[in-house]
Amino acid sequence: MRKWSRVELMHRILSMRCRPILVLLAVTAVTGCRDSQTSASPKLVSPDPPAPVAAARLPAEDITSSGPIVVENQLDVCSQREGVVTQIFADTDTFVRRGDPLATLDDRQLTADRDAAEAKLHAIEANVKNWIAEVKVLEADLERSEKMWAARINTQEQLDHDRFKVEADRYELEQERQMAVNQQEIVQSLNLELEKTRILAPFDGVVARRYVRVGQRVGNGDRLFWVTATAPLRVKFTLPERFIGRISHGQMINVISPDSPDSLHTAKVIQISPVVDPSSGTIEVLAEIVGPVGNLRPGMTADVRIPRSSSR
Repeated sequence: MRKWSRVELMHRILSMRCRPILVLLAVTAVTGCRDSQTSASPKLVSPDPPAPVAAARLPAEDITSSGPIVVENQLDVCSQREGVVTQIFADTDTFVRRGDPLATLDDRQLTADRDAAEAKLHAIEANVKNWIAEVKVLEADLERSEKMWAARINTQEQLDHDRFKVEADRYELEQERQMAVNQQEIVQSLNLELEKTRILAPFDGVVARRYVRVGQRVGNGDRLFWVTATAPLRVKFTLPERFIGRISHGQMINVISPDSPDSLHTAKVIQISPVVDPSSGTIEVLAEIVGPVGNLRPGMTADVRIPRSSSR
């Protein structure tokens, strides 16, 4: 084993004591360098968000849509009973007034039945008059019987017999009267059936189509004519729900026919749907043409324009 001199031992002890101090100084120096680098580096500051810019308000544009030209009165005139067409009085493009005849069905059987019912009614009415006279005779007999009973000339049984006879004839008279009322209703029913054989115009308008010919047999509910009114003309169109606040009752709008784009018509809003169609997100609007209709006809499709100045 090596022997250390006194000088070497002192030198080694001193070196072992100073080593932790040197390590601590080294760590302090490294930390100081990092802090100085950190303080020297510039800080990154996030910029402030830009101030919101107010959206520019675009000028409102005209609301445009399209829809069919319609009329309030337009329907198929159908047969109310079966029969054979015997006459036709109106053809396509014929102007008619309400109640004008369009066609007739064979009514001979119904006429005969009605005449027979009327004859029976007259007979029942005659029977009613006969029973009225009969009751008056029996009432006179009853009055005489009561006087004879008061004079003790006849018996109580005879008085009761006359009294019951009057009561029975009164019931017979009431029965005949009810039979007369019943027969009157039968005659009225046959008259109504006869009226169904006369096909009449339901309103003023024009015959747009004729579906039947003379001699054709029709059934109950078969179409005979298509009658349509010619005025007032209306346009029905839809708008997106966002335009609910921009249209109101009485508002004036423009209607343009695609066939005549230079012809401008004016219409007045008369109806706005109170609900929104959930399937399409639209509302239905109805406007009536004001003034001359020009070349507009029911069934046409027209363009609708709501001017910017008139919308809310």
